[in-house]
Amino acid sequence: MQKSINRTLICFSLCIPLLFGSLLLAGTLDYKSQFLSFLPQLNNASPCGAQSPPLRVYMYDLPPRFNVGLMDPTFPDNVLVAASNLPMWRWNDGLRKQHSVEYWMMASLLYEGDDESGSTREAVRVRDPELADVFFVPFFSSLSFNIHVRNMAELNTVDEQLQLEMVNILTASDHWKRSGGRDHVIPLHHPNAFRQYRDQVNASIFIVADFGRIMNISRLSKDVVAPYPHMIESYIREDHEDPFEARKTLLFFRGRTKRKDEGKIRAQLHKMLMEMKDVIYEEGSASEEGFKASAEQMRSSKFCLHPAGDTPSSCRLFDAIVSHCIPVIVSDRLELPFESEIDYKEFSIFFSVDEALKPGYMIDGLRGISKEKWTKMWLQLRSISHHFEFQYPPKKDDSVNMIWRQVKNKVPAVKLALHRSRRLKIPDWWR
Repeated sequence: MQKSINRTLICFSLCIPLLFGSLLLAGTLDYKSQFLSFLPQLNNASPCGAQSPPLRVYMYDLPPRFNVGLMDPTFPDNVLVAASNLPMWRWNDGLRKQHSVEYWMMASLLYEGDDESGSTREAVRVRDPELADVFFVPFFSSLSFNIHVRNMAELNTVDEQLQLEMVNILTASDHWKRSGGRDHVIPLHHPNAFRQYRDQVNASIFIVADFGRIMNISRLSKDVVAPYPHMIESYIREDHEDPFEARKTLLFFRGRTKRKDEGKIRAQLHKMLMEMKDVIYEEGSASEEGFKASAEQMRSSKFCLHPAGDTPSSCRLFDAIVSHCIPVIVSDRLELPFESEIDYKEFSIFFSVDEALKPGYMIDGLRGISKEKWTKMWLQLRSISHHFEFQYPPKKDDSVNMIWRQVKNKVPAVKLALHRSRRLKIPDWWR
């Protein structure tokens, strides 16, 4: 009996490969669909080392008064902006730098080099709109607000005129009409950027710092949260053998303590923390001297406090990251950049507003973090800090490439909405 079974098994082991081979030679077996259907994780796998193709971006050729003309008023308005004449960002531009994301996105598309970029870029410019995945609108709306608006009650400012002209250009465009603006990318990083007319372009993908002042017209499902460009220099070298012991200050904050809305917590925290041992909580202004002082203190502190500003976010979070100072985030409504790829809990501490205002709760919690846990978080912080660098030419996995990758992740939903809207007789009938 056992011999009969063995002979049968041997027969099967010989016949099955022969049958499989003959089907392949005859062309009647789709071996990929038949065999790999049992391994669904392999169906979508890319070859080892292969990258998905970059996002294809069509960028509007706007007159320079909408973008680099705001940086350099002498730039001729009848000359197209290109890599050869792109003005470099002035790093001493103070608070204007905080919302310069619009510049770095435009610059990344203009770049024509092939060194570190090229195949590592997440987005490339295409001249044929039929090939584009998305359409980029290089209107420096944040810079326009910062330059042209001195009084929020003022009417008919140059900023408002540029906004209206921009809306007219877009709504007259065939690209916009085809999608209703859904596949357009518009930077609105400053909380007051494009403020008079942004509700007319709210189908587009917004690049925002947070949702504090655009909550009613924006959604996390379609928009991208981008970091502030950091205001202090990155901590490139850190030679301490024991960074935990070298950083003598427990908790550091320096900035304006009188803020609006959720930022009112700053004044309350100031009263609680100003007299505490090994805690520095001081008033400071945005100046070159202030940035240098903050950099020195952040590099000598274990934790850096990040309470909300006028809106839920603040540039101090990103100053802390590039200073390798573990962020302590106090904000109940904060959305963070690149959170689909980065787990902030691995290198940041979070407190709700109620927890932070409970006497002793936050400080006791920070004092209770062991050296081993702090060091693990610090190492993780150092390993991800390059994601928060804005630079030209762009480099692999830097801020602008990370932003474009987040935009790329929105494209399938954009295409679904676009295709659906074209065939529905009753839009959104399911609601």
